Amino acid sequence: MTRSIETALDAVAEKLGRARSLLFITGAGISADSGLPTYRGVSGLYNEGTTEEGLAIEEVLSGEVFALRPDLTWKYLAHIEEACRGAAPNEAHRAIAALEQRVPRTLVFTQNVDGLHRQAGSRNVIEVHGSVHELQCTACSWEESIESLEGRPLPPPCPRCGAVLRPKVVLFGEALPEGAIERLVGEIQRGFDMVFTIGTSSVFPYIKEPVLWAIRAGVPTVEINPHVTPLSRRVDYHLPLGAAAAMQALMARLR
Repeated sequence: MTRSIETALDAVAEKLGRARSLLFITGAGISADSGLPTYRGVSGLYNEGTTEEGLAIEEVLSGEVFALRPDLTWKYLAHIEEACRGAAPNEAHRAIAALEQRVPRTLVFTQNVDGLHRQAGSRNVIEVHGSVHELQCTACSWEESIESLEGRPLPPPCPRCGAVLRPKVVLFGEALPEGAIERLVGEIQRGFDMVFTIGTSSVFPYIKEPVLWAIRAGVPTVEINPHVTPLSRRVDYHLPLGAAAAMQALMARLR
């Protein structure tokens, strides 16, 4: 690491050691070290453009197409689930979970549908896009948690009524869950001592706004991302590192 990055890590660790409340906003980049592709939106396995059906992935993974062709949407949802299957939390996920144990109040607000924050031990998590491993019936009240879709028919039928199941994820064109956003707003109103954004391109307003709030409020802000984003020049510290490397370096300084 360069001296400037080392200096920034020292400064961030010093503030982190004194913080009593933390907000971590995470995107696909935090799961890259777990072997998952960095997704665009809820997918990103398809950055080359269209699917083999000639449709954009955003169309295939939309609520509108799901209502008409659940088989088509499920084909690509299954690709995403397969990519998540068997993935294990990495050092970044584990570091955040460890901080939850030592800091009185720690919240994770994640775009990811892979469930790795909870798997690492984090309990105070808002999964704004939902989880690909939580299913619900489109017709009745059936819900279930799964470890894998392997061996199940697609689209999977509801064992109670036979209707199509869907994962509890936000498809393109669907509204974000009001409860998740309201909870985030309430937590922000309580205030945080530090705000981290990790592995997200920060293009969506609901990802950017908590960081912009912190900047306006004079709360220290940290971006961990090897790439430059719209927030990189505005945060107090931009650490151009992978999530696992950065969080390992910070935790080593706290010991």
